[in-house]
Amino acid sequence: MDETEAVIALAALAQTQRLRVFRALVVAGPGGLTPSVMADQLDVARNALSFHLKELAHSGLVTVEPQGRYLIYRADFPRMTALLGYLTEHCCQGQPCELTESVACTTC
Repeated sequence: MDETEAVIALAALAQTQRLRVFRALVVAGPGGLTPSVMADQLDVARNALSFHLKELAHSGLVTVEPQGRYLIYRADFPRMTALLGYLTEHCCQGQPCELTESVACTTC
């Protein structure tokens, strides 16, 4: 991930409703959610949700897959991991970090 991609991703998350939507998709895991389920869960208007999902998809943090009549939205975990990696790339003043792999999510 480069600086421009990181800025786009962070800008997409820098809004309360979009952050809530993204977190709901992270919690949902690989199965994802339909917009109607998200709208009900988050108590947000469907047209507003559509706008937020479009912004998250444009940032690359969310993918969308048509399944019959439905759209399934999923958090893009590799992209999220890349963003976290970019943000922490030079942590610990360039020295090996004390964090171990066991800190990372193993179910994703």
